[in-house]
Amino acid sequence: MIGWLDASAGASGDMLLGALVDAGVPLQVLTDAVDALGLDIRFEVSQVERGGIGATYVDVLTRDDQVSRSWRDVQRLVSGTAHDVFARLAHAEATIHRVPVEEVHFHEVGAHDALADVVGAVAGFAHLGLTALHCSTVSLGSGTTRGAHGPLPVPAPAVLALLAGVPVQAGLAPYEMTTPTGAALLATLVTDWGPLPAMRPTTTGHGAGTRDPREVANVLRLTVGELLAGPASAVLLETNVDDLDPRLWPHVLELLLADGAQDAWLTPILMKKGRPAHTLSVLCDAQDTDRLRTRVFRETSTIGLRETILGKHALERTESTAYVDGQPIRVKTAWLDGRPVNANPEWADIVAAAAALGRPAKQLLEEARRQTATKNPTAPAPSDSGTPTTS
Repeated sequence: MIGWLDASAGASGDMLLGALVDAGVPLQVLTDAVDALGLDIRFEVSQVERGGIGATYVDVLTRDDQVSRSWRDVQRLVSGTAHDVFARLAHAEATIHRVPVEEVHFHEVGAHDALADVVGAVAGFAHLGLTALHCSTVSLGSGTTRGAHGPLPVPAPAVLALLAGVPVQAGLAPYEMTTPTGAALLATLVTDWGPLPAMRPTTTGHGAGTRDPREVANVLRLTVGELLAGPASAVLLETNVDDLDPRLWPHVLELLLADGAQDAWLTPILMKKGRPAHTLSVLCDAQDTDRLRTRVFRETSTIGLRETILGKHALERTESTAYVDGQPIRVKTAWLDGRPVNANPEWADIVAAAAALGRPAKQLLEEARRQTATKNPTAPAPSDSGTPTTS
């Protein structure tokens, strides 16, 4: 299952909590997570309307809400993903105030309600068990707001710092539409940015913000469903190089694969005036293009790249382990329509097993393949015997 957030009206902690509860996450999941903090906090849920859309509003009730906590104080209260969210906030505040992160004090985002927003939202998304969380362009708002130190421009400096590299816009409403807490949660939890992906929706939740403006329905939508299989989008980077010491190419390919390339390879070519050369090809996801483009320019002598957007079909794959004379050998199996079509042992494991056993690698390769074939499965291996992999 995957999720998609429509943040065209912005995002805040209470909007995320409302969207989760509206999408079916039991309120008790959020309550149990917040109760573990040992603070006097409870949730109050109400059904409201924003711009004609029915939505769930989750209010955080507490007796002690005006608390300024240091980064060290917060670290003692939270762990796991909630810790990561506050770490992003701490580093954003340190950058804005130009102080060491250890000296950061949270004001609004250190209060009880912000702690509840973060811990509750993290617990809610963990309960959904999504394999990916997508999000639209995020509306930030405009105008001014007031913080602990006085008036602030909108978008707030912390929000812009937290969402660096993320697609954002001002949006329709002339006020703060995305809070620092909401920005930190999005920056931590979202795995992909863009429009609604091809999916089969099963449920949609609407989380309400506090305001009910005329300009926009002040709700954050969370759509949960199944990702539709289909041709994936990939980017092919290519360049012709005739003046690089060929001893460097293996190192370049290793770096590109370590940087997230799906594949990287060389093709010998003949250029003008009979010069021997190579075409470097790098296949990657769109979100990795900038990083890999930079790597090519830094590590090779090229001064230009060709970029082509490609469609891609990938078979489902699982990884299992075969044992030959007690030596573990990983085997990657490709599936088509619920049946295995290819099974290939990992060559590095074959070489390691051959060295350990003092046997020819070709024998171990054949035995690993034969052992995999004798299992003769007719459907992808279950999670306890095979781990799904993608490229």
